[in-house]
Amino acid sequence: MTSGGIEPRTERLRRARHLRAYLVQVPYLLVLLAGLVAAVLVLFDRWRRGAFVFGSALLLASLLRALIPTSRAGLLQVRGRFFDVVATAAVGATILWLATSIDPLGTD
Repeated sequence: MTSGGIEPRTERLRRARHLRAYLVQVPYLLVLLAGLVAAVLVLFDRWRRGAFVFGSALLLASLLRALIPTSRAGLLQVRGRFFDVVATAAVGATILWLATSIDPLGTD
């Protein structure tokens, strides 16, 4: 045993668990970052591009939720896998359709 009372192997396992707890959130952080980019675009009066990026972020979330195991889905997991994938894909596709189909009225 070490002077701290914790064996080195136990300490390594504890650090690995902490690291995994952060790494499992990386897909969610990617989607969150895309949402932030969309918000900045809307803030700078680029609402169509912002809506397009936001819809794409939701489709990315849907794809990641479909491909990543539930044990590693992190905050992308809200309900069951099927519901999460269908709901985010439907909303993302709707936003993309709206962003591309509405007349820009002189804006971008």
